[in-house]
Amino acid sequence: MSEKIFEVDHLSLHYLTRFGEKVHAVTDVSFSMKQGEILGIAGESGCGKSTLVSGLMGMCIPPLYPTSGDVRVNGESLMNRSESDIRSNVLAQKISMIPQGAFNALNPVRKIKDIAADVIAAHQKQGSPSSAKEIYQRLCERFDLFGMDTQRVLNSYPIQLTAGERQRSVIGISTLLNPRMVIADEPTSALDVSTQKEVIKMIFDLLEKGIFSTMIFITHELPLLYHVADNIAIMYAGEFVEMGTAEQVVKDPRHPYTQALMGAMLSSESSQRSRKPVAIEGAPPSLSQTMVGCRFAERCTRACPDCKKNTQSIRMVGDRLVRCDYAK
Repeated sequence: MSEKIFEVDHLSLHYLTRFGEKVHAVTDVSFSMKQGEILGIAGESGCGKSTLVSGLMGMCIPPLYPTSGDVRVNGESLMNRSESDIRSNVLAQKISMIPQGAFNALNPVRKIKDIAADVIAAHQKQGSPSSAKEIYQRLCERFDLFGMDTQRVLNSYPIQLTAGERQRSVIGISTLLNPRMVIADEPTSALDVSTQKEVIKMIFDLLEKGIFSTMIFITHELPLLYHVADNIAIMYAGEFVEMGTAEQVVKDPRHPYTQALMGAMLSSESSQRSRKPVAIEGAPPSLSQTMVGCRFAERCTRACPDCKKNTQSIRMVGDRLVRCDYAK
């Protein structure tokens, strides 16, 4: 049995407003990942994905606070550690993030080689490249894997690169120190379809070469996750409402929200091309209020009176997890 590389145990996170009010942004999230796995997380804007990412990286910086639970990389807890400790000993080395906007993530007045060199220099350890020449050689070796004109890209400013080259540069910089876990926050959202394909191929190549061990891929696009992820978790109002294999979640969703989410999307499947997307009526509940009953009940077309009274626990339905008492 493969070793668990990344473990999340009943993680809950909240924001504290200046009025002392708690906003429960993430509630009771649990999962674990093994070598080579890719977990996709999907959900509409405001469901808690970005807050979850901060918690998974151990970056609970006020006004964000951990409520309960734990996050472990190779058995090492990331909870209740100082920001300086996380930045020095965890980020980029054990867990790294590929941000959504490559252009915003790169310093516009510095060349790619200088931005990348800073990452190496910031986490300098005995035996690591130290001179400018050694660092540049290390960068060339790594960027040669990405199928780009290495010399030109490294010596360019971000504005001189195409959107695809910028995104691949960000991926290269984020994985320079071979982190165990990589979290990709919508890395293909601003790219055209052909460039998306190149970026995803690059991610798979890095995983296959062992540059990193596991990945969490966050996006709004469930059909994209079907081709990228091994397993998919659907998030709604701070909770995981369904979690299973990509095939299960996309082809046979069981939670009413997952079904509604799939129905609201355009599909490239030949059998689904004539189907018109159906919008999900209403809006998610306020996370600053005390939650009673199912969080999706007000928007669910199949909700019964008990759904609005009884809290739904995530449970096994067949061979996947679903947070709905009436799912079959």
